[in-house]
Formats: sequence, C-alpha cells, structure tokens
Amino acid sequence: MRTSDRASIAVAVAALLVVAIAGSALGAGGKGGGSRGSLTLVVLPSETVAASTDSGTSVMPRYGDEITFEVSTTSTDEPFVNVRCYQGDAFVYDGWAGFFAWAWGGQTFTLTSPKWQGGEADCTARLVMWARNGRERTLASMDFGVLA
Repeated sequence: MRTSDRASIAVAVAALLVVAIAGSALGAGGKGGGSRGSLTLVVLPSETVAASTDSGTSVMPRYGDEITFEVSTTSTDEPFVNVRCYQGDAFVYDGWAGFFAWAWGGQTFTLTSPKWQGGEADCTARLVMWARNGRERTLASMDFGVLA
C-alpha cells in the first residue's frame, strides 16, 4: 500500500471518529428523557405512586388533588420539576418546584388554578436543570391525565 493511500485511510478514520464523538455529545445535550433522570408521580395524601417515566399509569390524579414527584438525577444538585396542563388547546396550569433541600417553597402541586375551574386535563411533568448558559435543560418528562 502506498503512503498516500495510508494517509487517506488515516484521515477517513479520524473523520469518522470525530463525527461519532460529536454525534454522541449532541445526543447527550438534546431534549427528552434518556438516562439523565427519572420522575415518578405521587398522588397525595395517600402517596399512591401514580405513574413514572419508566412505567404506565396505574392511578390518575383528580382535579384539585395534590401531587408531588419522586425525582432522581445525577446531572445536577438542583433539579426542578415543571408541571403544565391543558384542557384541549387551553393552557390552564403551570407550576414549578425545586426538588433539593435549600429550595424555596414546597414540592407539592395542587391541580387547580384560576383558569382551570374543573374537569379533565392533559398534563406534562418535566425534570429540569438550568445550564450554565442560563437555559433550561429537560432531563426527563412524563405525560399524565387528570380526571374530573
């Protein structure tokens, strides 16, 4: 094999490695679940585990219920949970809570709001961290329904 062929092969292999490493890094920074964290919905006061990012729903919360989450992540020491709910196209609920010891406020969400006067809703909970650039990064998410 000629020296120029070996050099071409080496350049091609190096380029493939760069693409593979870059693709892996980009995949780790995207939105969605993956293995960066998990959420488990807990309906209060019975503390019934309702659903998690790893399994289907077994118990659904009702309008007016209080819920919280079991949170697990190694990506940050200051994870937050954001819950957003819709009735059809209408945005009816938005709640945030810090899930770390020094966070202000509680870790409970009450499924009601001035715009949500009753009835069923479709909700999404996201496990979120704040990146160094000030942008939020979703570590895990889950959808759940709320009964009337």
